[in-house]
Amino acid sequence: MRTLQNARPVLPPPMSSKDIEMARVAQRCIMEALDHSRAAAITLTTDTGERPTVDVPPAALKLIGQLLGALSEGRPIALVPSSQELSTVEAAHFLNVSRPFVVKEIEAGRLPHRMVGSHRRVAFEDLIAYARKMRERQESALERLAENARELGLEY
Repeated sequence: MRTLQNARPVLPPPMSSKDIEMARVAQRCIMEALDHSRAAAITLTTDTGERPTVDVPPAALKLIGQLLGALSEGRPIALVPSSQELSTVEAAHFLNVSRPFVVKEIEAGRLPHRMVGSHRRVAFEDLIAYARKMRERQESALERLAENARELGLEY
């Protein structure tokens, strides 16, 4: 498993089908509670039967709900501090592209960076924004291709 510098790897535990269903139900309950109120507390039940109530900011509850949803779907999860900076190699791995491609995008001014000595560092927030733009451009190109195919009567 590759890790970002200064980041601690957190591997989700293996989940049984019962665990997956529990995560799905918990996610639904949390999201419904947030939809209908400004809920900021959850009640936990311990092994000993105690039921402490814990105050949690609504934004944190939403994040917990999203995390539970991703776990129940078996999607990989990575928590990265927004202030994290990545090397060009790490950025390339994140984008699933080559390092030379990342360097080319940096040099073209499409991906912000800063220099640390002779090394380029990309802020994680900038990388996320770049990935979103890249995805939007890809979707737009696919839509244009589909439209061209429809115009040419090549629907399948």
